[in-house]
Amino acid sequence: MTVNAETHAGTNTWQSLPAAQQPEWPDPEALRDVIAELASYPPLVFAGECDQLRARMADVAEGKAFLLQGGDCAEAFDAVGADQIRNKLKTLLQMGAVLTYAASVPVVKVGRIAGQYSKPRSKPTETRDGVTLPTYRGDSVNGFEFTAEARVPDPQRLKRMYHTSASTLNLVRAFTTGGYADLRQVHAWNQDFVKSSPSGQRYEALAREIDRALTFMAACGTDPAEFRTVEFYASHEALLLDYETALTRTDSRTGKLYDVSGHMLWIGERTRQLDGAHIEFASRIGNPIGVKLGPGTTPEEALSYIDRLDPDRVPGRLTFVVRMGADKVRDKLPTLVEKVTASGAKVVWVSDPMHGNTFEAASGHKTRRFDDVLDEVKGFFEVHHGLGTHPGGIHVELTGDDVTECVGGGDEIFVDDLHQRYETACDPRLNRSQSLDLAFLVAEMYRGQ
Repeated sequence: MTVNAETHAGTNTWQSLPAAQQPEWPDPEALRDVIAELASYPPLVFAGECDQLRARMADVAEGKAFLLQGGDCAEAFDAVGADQIRNKLKTLLQMGAVLTYAASVPVVKVGRIAGQYSKPRSKPTETRDGVTLPTYRGDSVNGFEFTAEARVPDPQRLKRMYHTSASTLNLVRAFTTGGYADLRQVHAWNQDFVKSSPSGQRYEALAREIDRALTFMAACGTDPAEFRTVEFYASHEALLLDYETALTRTDSRTGKLYDVSGHMLWIGERTRQLDGAHIEFASRIGNPIGVKLGPGTTPEEALSYIDRLDPDRVPGRLTFVVRMGADKVRDKLPTLVEKVTASGAKVVWVSDPMHGNTFEAASGHKTRRFDDVLDEVKGFFEVHHGLGTHPGGIHVELTGDDVTECVGGGDEIFVDDLHQRYETACDPRLNRSQSLDLAFLVAEMYRGQ
């Protein structure tokens, strides 16, 4: 994989278009210097890995696999220790083990990790006690502290994002290939969860089935290498286009462009304008691409995204991540699925049950009800079952830590509990127990289809 002038000429086509949600960097020259330096850095991922993920996503599009995508709303530079990364990975592996058995298909595991340091915001400024400052846009841009100094966008943070992402990916690769991801160990963790969870009795039958299957294979002398390692991919929202362009490279094998900041990138609900810079940038790179679709998305828009981002109709290239809200998904989603399916395009349909179900508690904390999250996933499955199409996966904001950010779940968190461990830098996440509750409940939905 090489870097050359053609690389940036091929992706800079977005610069003449309106780019939503970009920071107002106070020193353009300092930004240019940082971008030039980033362009000389090694890739964080490789084009061949992106192609491998696209092949796995093609299986999802064909109904032969299921996508589990999850991780932080917004990663933080001070939360990338081994314990935090391990706990997050452990939770995703546990969820994946349950879903693999229940769905009887491979589960493609993709983290919101090693790059999710930038966040779109509804307002450019924030006011507290009469003081107005720029809003926090993620650690890649400015600081979370509500001070004038911290909130100034600093391009040096882009270099820190790169180095922190590299450290995270190194640790993830070590965990997933060094024995930590062994399926038998992951199942043992799930058994412990079932024993300790208030909802454990509901999940006990499925856990026993998995246990018997593993015991049977062991008795037969079966010990496949796939039990000991796991494929795990990194994804984030392609929000800061200067950073993403700096990390775009020409693949020396094929001559195609890839954004080597992550395996899979998505375009958010606030930046998916068809005539905007983000869609233009995404159209130029070979990575698997996701687009978040809210309740206002029209079938014509969905078809236009396919034409722009997947003109050759390559299965696994394009994923639609629907974030409708529990009260809208059953009404809004069917027409989109029908029209896209009728077009012959092979997209991946994924449920993001988080972003359409956020509300503010009386305490001022942004939160989500676990029951609403679950109900949106149920509605997503119902729509696909009714149309005979494949509910391809779930995309959730979660952490492996015992935070108190979303209310409800088997080990119930109440609104009055939110203050106890409300640690997110942006949106509320499911904690480990709620995430595993969701996995077992989605497994039940899959088996009931």
